[in-house]
Amino acid sequence: MQLGYSTWGMPTVPVDIAIRHLAELGFDGVELTVLSRYTTALESLTDDERRRILKLLQEHHLRLPAIAGHVSLMEEDSDSHAANLDRLRRTVDLAVDWASADGPPVIDTTAGSRPEAWASKLPLLVERIQEAADYAQSRGVTLAIEPHVGSIIDTPARMLEVIRRVGSDAVRVNFDISHFNVMGIDIEESVSTLAPYARHTHVKDERGTVPDFEFLIPGEGEFDYVTYLKAMQSHGYAGFITAEISTMVQRRPGYDPLAAATQTYRTLAQAFADAGIERA
Repeated sequence: MQLGYSTWGMPTVPVDIAIRHLAELGFDGVELTVLSRYTTALESLTDDERRRILKLLQEHHLRLPAIAGHVSLMEEDSDSHAANLDRLRRTVDLAVDWASADGPPVIDTTAGSRPEAWASKLPLLVERIQEAADYAQSRGVTLAIEPHVGSIIDTPARMLEVIRRVGSDAVRVNFDISHFNVMGIDIEESVSTLAPYARHTHVKDERGTVPDFEFLIPGEGEFDYVTYLKAMQSHGYAGFITAEISTMVQRRPGYDPLAAATQTYRTLAQAFADAGIERA
């Protein structure tokens, strides 16, 4: 396994600074976020900028396992859905531009909607994911859907049901275990269910359970990273463990994105060492 960091927690940090800082800390890779409010927003990435960022990654010896390109797939307004689908397809094209010898990075996205819509909206959810997956598969890219507390896909069982119904090799999982931790789901239960389908991961830290919970910077909360890493290894996962700083943390007065990355690296690098897992 390798250790990565998502620029989800760095919306205003110039990409040059972010990449340099993460490389100097010792991260093995980075997930770049391309939402509109980020310095690496999809609409700002000209052909020249795409080539420049790829060169920066190569110069700093950072791999790019994933791109955070979250859109809602469950917009009820047809025009809004069309815009989201178009953006997701353009993010797939970006993944092709940023492909390495390992292939293109996966595209991380959530599904949207609410848990209570599961029964009534499942057919639409499957249709929407199939629609996106067809394009991704045509370009050799994997969509990594992230189950998320408070969204229509909020449990490991629901994620497996979606994968089964969609029936596409282009649809797999961005496994963010924090969403299951705050729902009181045991580490072994969520890992054993989703690790075989995971193509990327997120980890945070957290305290409490739904509805009284908060996401935290790694090292601030209750999560047992050593047990988690050992479980992921035992269930055959060999990819990136990528830290993500939630918007809950980013709203703090005086939030420092570089300091958060530094604390995260120290916490997770120590967890790898304590688990006896050598980073590939």
